[in-house]
Amino acid sequence: MSAGSTRKRRFIVEADGGSRGNPGPAGYGAVVLDAASGEPIAEAAEYIGTATNNVAEYRGLIAGLRAAHALDPEAEIQVRMDSKLVVEQMTGRWKIKHPDMRPLAAEAKTVHPADRVSYEWIPRAKNKHADRLANEAMDAGKRGERWEPSRSTAALDSGAGGSGAGRSVAGAPRADAADEEDDPLAEPSRATPVGWAAPADLGKPTTFVLLRHGETALTPEKRFSGSGGTDPELTDAGRRQAEHAAAVLAARGTIEAVVTSPLRRCRETAEVVARKLGLDVRTDEGLRETDFGAWEGLTFAEVQERYGPDLDAWLGSVKAAPTGGGESFAQVARRVALSRDKLLARYAGRTVLLVTHVTPVKTLVRLALGAPPESLFRMELSAASLSAVAYYGDGNASVRLLNDTSHLR
Repeated sequence: MSAGSTRKRRFIVEADGGSRGNPGPAGYGAVVLDAASGEPIAEAAEYIGTATNNVAEYRGLIAGLRAAHALDPEAEIQVRMDSKLVVEQMTGRWKIKHPDMRPLAAEAKTVHPADRVSYEWIPRAKNKHADRLANEAMDAGKRGERWEPSRSTAALDSGAGGSGAGRSVAGAPRADAADEEDDPLAEPSRATPVGWAAPADLGKPTTFVLLRHGETALTPEKRFSGSGGTDPELTDAGRRQAEHAAAVLAARGTIEAVVTSPLRRCRETAEVVARKLGLDVRTDEGLRETDFGAWEGLTFAEVQERYGPDLDAWLGSVKAAPTGGGESFAQVARRVALSRDKLLARYAGRTVLLVTHVTPVKTLVRLALGAPPESLFRMELSAASLSAVAYYGDGNASVRLLNDTSHLR
């Protein structure tokens, strides 16, 4: 650019962030590209400790803007990210609901003149350079080291402008889980294994003891009983089951709080247990059962006879919903995952009893295992059964118990 020229430099900032656990060990990566040539001219990456995927992505955006601003505070910057959440929030098309996101978005707007920054969403496959930087930063953090630009190999996985096809990162799976508005069914497996290969002391976990409600009149007949039906009460047998569960939980003496689905059968079960434990009961809407729409109160055979094609679609895809405005398993997983994260933040390091239903219990177990969606159909959960998942500070989860009914014998 000649002296005295008024033409501004143009940069492309590609940024990404990831969390191996969401929340879990997190890091970000950003690369500044020359808009004309597509050549990378600056990189930034950092391990940021335990954080969510969305926080890491915002931190990547801020780092990329700072790197570009340092090169030329008058430049025009086009930001490209595969986080639809960040892009839509920064353009103002989506409201910023989460309190952790608001200060980060505000900071991003102050780094470089807002009228010189534009935003574009790109698919993950076109964000390989920044993605690899984020993974390199997390890998360095895992080793107790800082990411160094001299060790960066991110450009190997990117074409010009970071859009070319490239190799996958050996030993470094995709780190980031679903955005707030995305489907938590896509959550990846955790990067650090629990067990033999894990550090000796992971700290005290947050443990969810999962109690399915006691029997209702619909339970022995195996009828669909969700959020949209008659909201049945416990039978006498169901109340006895709740008493047995209360007795065994009291004997163990580990439960510190009780949270329940708002549906009657769970509230009644939770109240029996809470009285025995001397605890109050908190209600969480996210723990309610699937809304089965027109199938509520019907047996599987009756649904098959009346709504065969819809049932086949439901069994074949977690995104298919029951007839008549019911919820898909993907929708249920989204709200269950949000409740899980909220409860993990509220009860960090404590043991909490969650009184809920078949689908929420299976979903929490499936997400903890990183198991495929079809695993929902391969778990048995009896009335008043106990399961348990422990969540560690490094982002890992460990399934401790599944469908224990020994207290009912």
